[in-house]
This record gives sequence, structure tokens and C-alpha cells, in this order.
Amino acid sequence: MEVGFDGNKQVKGRKRHIIVDVLGLVLGCFVTAANVADIKAAPVVWVWALERFSQISKILGDKGYRSKAATDELERSYGCELEISLRHEQGWEVEPKRWIVERTLAWLDNARALGRDYEGLPENHEGMVYVTMIRLMLRRLCRNRRTRSLTKQQKRELDMLN
Repeated sequence: MEVGFDGNKQVKGRKRHIIVDVLGLVLGCFVTAANVADIKAAPVVWVWALERFSQISKILGDKGYRSKAATDELERSYGCELEISLRHEQGWEVEPKRWIVERTLAWLDNARALGRDYEGLPENHEGMVYVTMIRLMLRRLCRNRRTRSLTKQQKRELDMLN
């Protein structure tokens, strides 16, 4: 079982590295022990996603993914720009576009199958991430089909509940 201790968050377990689209749907996932640095695991996910989705032109990441070598490699090999979002020192502020990934991670954390680490292998945990996202997407598709016959007022009220 590949688990580790993340000294930053003070937790034992695994770390999920995900790539999402602008809607927050998972394109790629890579699971490592918690003690693996973000910059060491990121190229695995980036290369996997860039080879499958050639239209990606920019990858946004937090400061854990900041590396001159990684940035140069992405630009040279794939023509893709790496943009690092930096936190502002004064007060609290939503970082542009980063909330999309954080929202997706919250969706994944709400899944019972991912709440505890039941899987022995990281590959099985990755599979559960994909199964969870499939379930979420199917639920949204079914909800959209069910709400087509509602009036505009009923749709607004339903949206306010969600």
C-alpha cells in the first residue's frame, strides 16, 4: 500500500493530482503517496493529458507546481503555457480559475467510495475517481432531462435549491 505523510497538511495517506476542464470535469488523475511533492507528480498528469487532448494550450496550477524546468519542458515539447496562480498577501480573495479545481475536489470528497482509502493500489483509487465523476455527470444529465418540462419559475426555484 503506497501511503505517505504530507508534512504541509499534517495528514497521512494519498494525494490526488487532477486535471479538469473549465466545467470542472476530470480529464486526468494521478494518485501518489502524500509525501510526494506536487512538482514531481505533475509531469505525469500533464504529459498524459497533453498527449490525449492536443488542443490544450494553457495549464493553470498553484505554486506547488512552480518549476522553471517544468515550464520550459511544457513550452518546448507541447507548446503549452503553464500559468501559476499566486496568493495575494492582503486579505482573502478567490483566486481566478483555481476554484474550479477546488470545487471538483470537493465533489470527489463527498463520494463515499473516496471518503476513506479502501483501495490497496493507487491505480484502483484512480479508477474510483473516474467512476465517481461518471456518476456525477450521469446524475446531471438525468436531472437536466427531468427538468425540461418545468416552467421557468420552477427551474429558478430548483436552481436556488442546488
